[in-house]
Amino acid sequence: MKYIILIFSLLVTANSISQNTSIGTSEKLTFSASYTMSGLLTELAEVTMETNTVKTSKSTLLRLKCTAATYSKWDNFFKIRDLYESYVSLKSLTPYLYKRDINEGGYEKFMQYKFKHKTNTVESVKRKKRSDGTTWEEIKKIKIGASTKDLVSTIYNIRNLDIHKAKPGDSEVFTIVFDNKEFSINVKYISKETIETNIGKKECYKLAISVNNSDVLKGNNDNLLWLTADKNKIPVYAKFKIAVGSGELKIKSATGLKN
Repeated sequence: MKYIILIFSLLVTANSISQNTSIGTSEKLTFSASYTMSGLLTELAEVTMETNTVKTSKSTLLRLKCTAATYSKWDNFFKIRDLYESYVSLKSLTPYLYKRDINEGGYEKFMQYKFKHKTNTVESVKRKKRSDGTTWEEIKKIKIGASTKDLVSTIYNIRNLDIHKAKPGDSEVFTIVFDNKEFSINVKYISKETIETNIGKKECYKLAISVNNSDVLKGNNDNLLWLTADKNKIPVYAKFKIAVGSGELKIKSATGLKN
C-alpha cells in the first residue's frame, strides 16, 4: 500500500514533450486500489486524479492533483492519506512545481521540487517528522536530465504520446525523479486489447513496465497498464508486483474529459 502512487506513476511514465491534446482542465478520474492480503486480492483504498487551472502572476498553469486514501474500515490497520500534485504548462505539460505530502501508517513526509529548466536542476525541499513530534528539513539542488519529470506530470504526459504509431515489442527508456533520485524506466508496447471496465468495454493499449535501477517493481511483464485507445488515453486498469506482494488499480469513474 505504501507504494501505490509511486507504482501507478511508474506504470505510466513518459519523457517526451508534446502538445496537450488529451488532458482537460476539469477532469476527474477515480480508481479503486486493491492489494493481495493472505492470498486474497482485497480492495483497500481509493485513488483520485483531478485537474484544474491556477493563475499566477506570469501565466496560467494546470494543476494535476493525485490523492490516495484507505477506506475508513482499513484505517486502523494501515491508514493512508497521501497528496501528490504537479503544476505544469497548459500546452506542453512541462512541470514547474511538484509537491508530495504523505501520511502512511503514521509516517509523515513532505517533498517539494521547483524545476529550473534552463539549468536542468531541481530545488528540493524535504521535511520529515521525528518520533518526538518535531520536524527536520533538508534543502538541496539536484542536477537532472533535460527530459526528467516528477511523478504526477509523467502520469499525464504519456497520454499525449502517439501510441497508435507503436508496433508490438517497441520500447523506450524514460526518466523520473523521486526522493531526490532519478529512475530509469523501460516502457514496452505489447498490443491492443479490449477489456471490460466500470466505464464500459474499452479497446486499450497494453503496456509492460520495468524499472532499470530500482527494485520497486518485480518480474518481467508482471507490471502492466491498459490505456484507452482513443484521444483521451485514460488509464483504466493496472497490475503491479512488488517485493511484498501484488495489486491492481481499476477505474471507477471518469468525468470532465477533454475529448
